[in-house]
Amino acid sequence: MKLIRTEDAVGSVLCHDITQIIPGVVKDAVFRKGHVVTEEDIPVLLSVGKEHLYVWEKQEGMLHENDAAEVLRQVCQGEYMKASEAKEGKIELTAEEDGLLKIDRDKLNAVNAMGQMVLASRHGDFPVKKGDKIVGMRVVPLVIEEEKMNRVKEICGDEPVFRILPFRKMKAGIVATGSEVYHGRIEDKFTPVVKEKLEECGVEVMGHVLCDDDAEMTTGAIADWIDKGADMVVCTGGMSVDPDDRTPLAIRNAADEVVTYGAPVLPGAMFMLAYKKRENVDADTEAESKADIPIMGLPGCVMYSKRTIVDLVLPRIVAGEHLSVDDFSVLGEGGLCLNCNVCTYPNCGFGK
Repeated sequence: MKLIRTEDAVGSVLCHDITQIIPGVVKDAVFRKGHVVTEEDIPVLLSVGKEHLYVWEKQEGMLHENDAAEVLRQVCQGEYMKASEAKEGKIELTAEEDGLLKIDRDKLNAVNAMGQMVLASRHGDFPVKKGDKIVGMRVVPLVIEEEKMNRVKEICGDEPVFRILPFRKMKAGIVATGSEVYHGRIEDKFTPVVKEKLEECGVEVMGHVLCDDDAEMTTGAIADWIDKGADMVVCTGGMSVDPDDRTPLAIRNAADEVVTYGAPVLPGAMFMLAYKKRENVDADTEAESKADIPIMGLPGCVMYSKRTIVDLVLPRIVAGEHLSVDDFSVLGEGGLCLNCNVCTYPNCGFGK
């Protein structure tokens, strides 16, 4: 840095905060470190007693914090996001659409491991709403080596660190199983809960049907919903390992791929996910229409627990992700819901 006359500082970058003190009124920085001095700033600077200023002396191969923050923005920002203006080496990204936040964690960790720069974000694989803050990024020093920021570009490549997958318009059919419900011996209290969960993610519920404890009947009901145009089928009841719980068998018979029967999540250990391939799909059909049809089997805990495995899985399905067994095997850490008296999900550790 170098010391120059304030009158000669237009266009220069301040190397320190400039504090204004008016007794009983204000004591704060009137200009922050990194501020680029303008013609209008000169009288203000002189009024606070600054006849000379320490300013950044531009050096070959060094970037100002705001220019370096712009590099971070370029590698981080995906579609459906907007960025704030760079200020004091800091930029924030916010969501412009409702959807699912995806993070390339390897890139995120690699950038943070470089030092002198920070990417602090919310958790990935969780829903975000329009206007939600996604990530704050900051370059710590006033100036940083240009070579270091070029290394950031190399690490991150062409794909952004953060993406938003917008929620798709989906239709779902519900299959409620159990002879006690089918014969009217008890009220079906499961379907209203499932309907609420689906609508929370913007899924249109086509309707529901009741089935006896008969695997063939349940398989037929699943197939009927798919024939009617359902993009997703949700089955309730009969999901334990008891001999008369046959919903898992019905789902297996209806599906082309079984991803998992069981998940390291409590509540929700007996959850099942399978997929049915769409038939007669041509190459010109839109990607959303070609996606395999998820078939879910929900354990009884979904009916009475505030948050369960469904809250972790359903948003990802609605965002268009085809989940694999690996997506479930990593859910164990954070997979225990503490059943707090006042539920603050998703602002808690469940699923994280």
